[in-house]
Amino acid sequence: MRLISFVNAILVVAALFLLVFERDALFAFAGRGDPETDATAEAESAVDTRLAQDAIGVVALRSVAREIDSAVLLRGQTRANRQVEVLAETTSTVISEPMRKGAFVEAGDLLCELDPGTRPASLAEATAAKLEAESRIPEAEARLEEAHALVAEAQINLTAAQKLSETGFGSETRRISSEAAMRSAEAGVKTAEAGLEATRAGIEAAIAEVEAAQREIDRQTIEAPFKGLLESDTAELGSLMQPGSLCATVIQLDPIKLVGFVPETDVNKIIVGTEASARLVTGLEVAGRVTFLSRSADENTRTFEVEITVPNPDLTIRDGQTADIRISAAGAKAHLLPQSSLTLNNDGQVGVRTVGAGNMVEFMPIRLLRDTAEGVWVDGLPETADIIVVGQEFVTQGVMVKPTYREAAQ
Repeated sequence: MRLISFVNAILVVAALFLLVFERDALFAFAGRGDPETDATAEAESAVDTRLAQDAIGVVALRSVAREIDSAVLLRGQTRANRQVEVLAETTSTVISEPMRKGAFVEAGDLLCELDPGTRPASLAEATAAKLEAESRIPEAEARLEEAHALVAEAQINLTAAQKLSETGFGSETRRISSEAAMRSAEAGVKTAEAGLEATRAGIEAAIAEVEAAQREIDRQTIEAPFKGLLESDTAELGSLMQPGSLCATVIQLDPIKLVGFVPETDVNKIIVGTEASARLVTGLEVAGRVTFLSRSADENTRTFEVEITVPNPDLTIRDGQTADIRISAAGAKAHLLPQSSLTLNNDGQVGVRTVGAGNMVEFMPIRLLRDTAEGVWVDGLPETADIIVVGQEFVTQGVMVKPTYREAAQ
């Protein structure tokens, strides 16, 4: 009897221990939860259900950042590599047949030939005067040598007269006469030297006249300064040309230049020698390299001139065509988004609304990099972001949404 009472006491103590200290485990073993816990869970579930029912439906795009080049985009035009107006340098009439515009010319080709008139005769006369002046050189040199010989003879006579006068065997008059002869001989040397210099100066003047006459002869033929195309007809046969009159305009289109103006905010992105490409209004795609970047900004626009040299062997690119220029720069990661996904916050910042943790809306400011036909490239977002592209104007930061995702290709 005592044994049964003792066993009952042990069972009662164990039951109380389980009810007090191991109630959760006991209820779990029995298939029941904590009433308080169950009530809290049910309340939270009801709140979540109500919030989910009140969430605003939006369409989101899961965007992943991609590598793009931060190219500098410009609007410019083509320009001939070289262009010159070939002008006449003398007065005469044209005696050559004209060449028509569009004709291809090589460097040195005859463009305009002028009537020489009396210029060949003037050249012959100047040449004869030069030869005559040169023929006087031997005579002038001979006179100089003769004068030097007279000086030497006078010096000997003077020395002898001085010695005789010192010893008393010669008169003072003879000595004075020898000195006078010496001075006369020296004056003769100076005269001969002056005559020789005058003869040489005459030769130089004759040579200058010959060269001037030859230049006049050379000016009768006006030639192409470089290989290119005629942009205008050459002067007509019989036309009177005067100094400064136009003979023809020659342009060089191979290679050709693309000229644009870079804003001062992007000028440091461009380096001479970097690759560049362009699309002409005709649809032609061309490529080249930056060959010039101005160091001085335009006073009115505060932009810097940049030139890209492009090969043009078949001359398909013409001077003055409009071109959309793209100059390569260092790459960066960015997101390509529909332009309609951009919005403003209350502070006027441009950005996008995203789906954050717990489907809560977040606003993220962005920086526009490039606007294309496919969309806008933006910076300032994390590597992966869920961008709200439909319904972003009906939600604000902290609002729960029910997103439907679509593919980036759409």
